Amino acid sequence: MRGKKDTYKMKVLMVCLGNICRSPLAEGILRHLAAEKGLHWEIDSAGTGNWHVGDPPDHRSVKVARHHGIDISHLRGRQFSTADFSDFDRIFVMDLDNYRDVLRKARSEADRLKVQLLLEGQTEVPDPWYDDALFEPVYNMIYKACERLIINNY
Repeated sequence: MRGKKDTYKMKVLMVCLGNICRSPLAEGILRHLAAEKGLHWEIDSAGTGNWHVGDPPDHRSVKVARHHGIDISHLRGRQFSTADFSDFDRIFVMDLDNYRDVLRKARSEADRLKVQLLLEGQTEVPDPWYDDALFEPVYNMIYKACERLIINNY
């Protein structure tokens, strides 16, 4: 019997504010976990703001990912656009501000239904930008959420 992985290529977008800390970590982690399972998912990340378009991920995100065997240094920041609703099946945001910002660009109820917080419930992934000590806990939160995403869709 063939499983979902044989017939379904999910397209996932991870979104945070600047697309240099949390969402590139989420992109890298989910890519890593999907590859381990042999899933051919399309995974990308974006920011609601445009401050870091074209920039690599924050060096602290690169460092924590590398510490766990994941290379995100090649990723580059981009801004979320309305076209992303057409290009992706699921859009995971890191916090409630990102959630509201993405929903403002939704064109329809179908667009809105694609958007949810990465963590279960109303739990937000904290922004580690101002606190170096948060990068490892943020990595762990995102990793667990990505594992759950793989299990629920495998």
